[in-house]
Amino acid sequence: MNTADQARVGPADDGPAPPGEEEGEEGGGEAGGKEPAADAAPGPSAAFRLMVTRREPAVKLQYAVSGLEPLAWSEDHRVSVSTARSIAVLELICDVHNPGQDLVIHRTSVPAPLNSCLLKVGSKTEVAECKEKFAASKDPTVSQTFMLDRVFNPEGKALPPMRGFKYTSWSPMGCDANGRCLLAALTMDNRLTIQANLNRLQWVQLVDLTEIYGERLYETSYRLSKNEAPEGNLGDFAEFQRRHSMQTPVRMEWSGICTTQQVKHNNECRDVGSVLLAVLFENGNIAVWQFQLPFVGKESISSCNTIESGITSPSVLFWWEYEHNNRKMSGLIVGSAFGPIKILPVNLKAVKGYFTLRQPVILWKEMDQLPVHSIKCVPLYHPYQKCSCSLVVAARGSYVFWCLLLISKAGLNVHNSHVTGLHSLPIVSMTADKQNGTVYTCSSDGKVRQLIPIFTDVALKFEHQLIKLSDVFGSVRTHGIAVSPCGAYLAIITTEGMVNGLHPVNKNYQVQFVTLKTFEEAAAQLLESSVQNLFKQVDLIDLVRWKILKDKHIPQFLQEALEKKIESSGVTYFWRFKLFLLRILYQSMQKTPSEALWKPTHEDSKILLVDSPGMGNADDEQQEEGTSSKQVVKQGLQERSKEGDVEEPTDDSLPPTGDAGGREPMEEKLLEIQGKIEAVEMHLTREHMKRVLGEVYLHTWITENTSIPTRGLCNFLMSDEEYDDRTARVLIGHISKKMNKQTFPEHCSLCKEILPFTDRKQAVCSNGHIWLRCFLTYQSCQSLIYRRCLLHDSIARHPAPEDPDWIKRKPDPHEWREVLGDCKEGPWSSFLKGTLHLQGLTDVL
Repeated sequence: MNTADQARVGPADDGPAPPGEEEGEEGGGEAGGKEPAADAAPGPSAAFRLMVTRREPAVKLQYAVSGLEPLAWSEDHRVSVSTARSIAVLELICDVHNPGQDLVIHRTSVPAPLNSCLLKVGSKTEVAECKEKFAASKDPTVSQTFMLDRVFNPEGKALPPMRGFKYTSWSPMGCDANGRCLLAALTMDNRLTIQANLNRLQWVQLVDLTEIYGERLYETSYRLSKNEAPEGNLGDFAEFQRRHSMQTPVRMEWSGICTTQQVKHNNECRDVGSVLLAVLFENGNIAVWQFQLPFVGKESISSCNTIESGITSPSVLFWWEYEHNNRKMSGLIVGSAFGPIKILPVNLKAVKGYFTLRQPVILWKEMDQLPVHSIKCVPLYHPYQKCSCSLVVAARGSYVFWCLLLISKAGLNVHNSHVTGLHSLPIVSMTADKQNGTVYTCSSDGKVRQLIPIFTDVALKFEHQLIKLSDVFGSVRTHGIAVSPCGAYLAIITTEGMVNGLHPVNKNYQVQFVTLKTFEEAAAQLLESSVQNLFKQVDLIDLVRWKILKDKHIPQFLQEALEKKIESSGVTYFWRFKLFLLRILYQSMQKTPSEALWKPTHEDSKILLVDSPGMGNADDEQQEEGTSSKQVVKQGLQERSKEGDVEEPTDDSLPPTGDAGGREPMEEKLLEIQGKIEAVEMHLTREHMKRVLGEVYLHTWITENTSIPTRGLCNFLMSDEEYDDRTARVLIGHISKKMNKQTFPEHCSLCKEILPFTDRKQAVCSNGHIWLRCFLTYQSCQSLIYRRCLLHDSIARHPAPEDPDWIKRKPDPHEWREVLGDCKEGPWSSFLKGTLHLQGLTDVL
């Protein structure tokens, strides 16, 4: 936690919170006060004043948003937007080769299924007969209820079909085959699927959980246990409704990644990662799916257990995960449309280090008819009790219910209350920053509230302030908000608001982004981060990138703090952060191209333009032309220069001597930055080479061919006389003894010539065939399919079937996630990008 965040969880010294609190039965905390008017807000202290800044671009949506909480932000920095026809997925990319100051967003889409989802409540013939019977029933309570219920009739007949999405939920990072997040999607017609983005442009449906759960219920005669009474007759309308309600999903949420033990055939136990997906149904039951990681499809489903919550009209759920003295506890927080909230115990069998509650814990039991719209749970550290605690917040109408849970010697302590006076309209969306517990709420009138928890001796209180989006975007209406994983950005779905007291004729839905942190806060959080991984903090480093591109320099305080970190620890994370800063600084010094690099040049049109009498300034003309037409332009200009109309233009690549005074200092600065970049890259390369050689030494026998260019790595490390690393020399000496003068060189797959190890980035054979080298193993990638990092650091090869297990396994995600975080290339896009990379045109895509 950085210094800026530490101030947020300390005691408040700016005076007591405003009055207007509604205490709960087990209360023990305080909350914010009620605002005196709709547009007024309690005055926050100067220490918590928030300045938001708009970031471009605003992403326009093709369709209207649908469902509750239509916006969700994943741990791998992808934003999902539920719309009436698809899920728009916006991925935030921090590209070190992009000189623009706007956000770089990669947009994909998950289309809604074309066919309606029919829940399996019996055989097809039996269901068809029952539907005809209920539709023709003379009892209006049966026929009208059946005809108007879209769960029974998803196709709609005379009504439009139920298309669109109701809710989406992102899994933790590391669940799919590429080590990224899975997307659980719930459609309006109650189809629950799991989607994965295995290549760059396409989303693939891995499994349909609604269909699998319906088959399981059908096999067990729609009984959850053998002790239940036998099933009723489907011709009974009550039984027809019961079978539908027990498999109609309301919400679903992912748990954190946990470790389970798997027993092999030789009775050996091995740890296997797994994740849980809890699905809340309309009748109050909860199905807990357990998936083995990486999740690849139906074969990855380990188990499915159903829990009876006993809650009437359930509306929302969320996972409660608590860690105390290295003991983890978990449960499910379930809220009702009538008001109650409670935690249900979840028995995690064969999960290492997890314990469960003995009985449900009631957080709020009053049936006050305030529906629970959204629930969030944030783990925090209590500075006074010196222990971990959980903050549970729930949106109920226009209020925020909060509950503080902590375990002491006396047992589980529960403190709860409500925060009032936040909004004059009901809360439509709520999100929470997991880094410091800050909660954000919004209503449809374009007002966002920031609630900062402040611990007291007993429980906590909230310091809150108003964010008027009308001051940033003008008059807008808000439909959903989501905060980025590290709390740097807030994504907001907006439409046009009222103008002169009139509503707009058409609604244009947009996803807008605003900053929640300053550059200084983002830099401090990056330096003090316990994650030490650039990919997991893309939102923070994008703020840093934006600042450097605007100011064209790295602030002195950041340089000094980073150098101290490198000298004291020497962790590769800080070296990679330094490399990122230098690359961004180098881009800020570059001249922005006036034309998109991917556009083709039209030489014929340029010739006509040069020869035409109405030609403009030669310098502006040359900036608009491609490199291939420079000679044609020069010829035309030389002819016209005889008449004295146009002066000879300068060439950007070769500056003339007369302009040396203005261009030489910039070129010298660029050369200086380039030299620093190469020095940092060489240091990181050597450190990783030592790690690769250490893996080779630990996993090989004498004179074994590992398919890794071991001899080339050794020679590369020892080629520089100034590089004197005792660890590297000792390691190379041990490996040389193992290899026993064997070299095991790589061979070109096209001509069978030897590929010498002369460059860490590419391998070139004697016939000129060029292959890129894998960053992880330094093997040559001799295939059309490889993986590439969106930070444009490097590429990685896919493991071959003949590779040993220690090469096939994924690297430590805490160390190399910024390299493999987005390595998901398809065959054709990879071939194209690989070709462009060889030609030095990686900036084109």
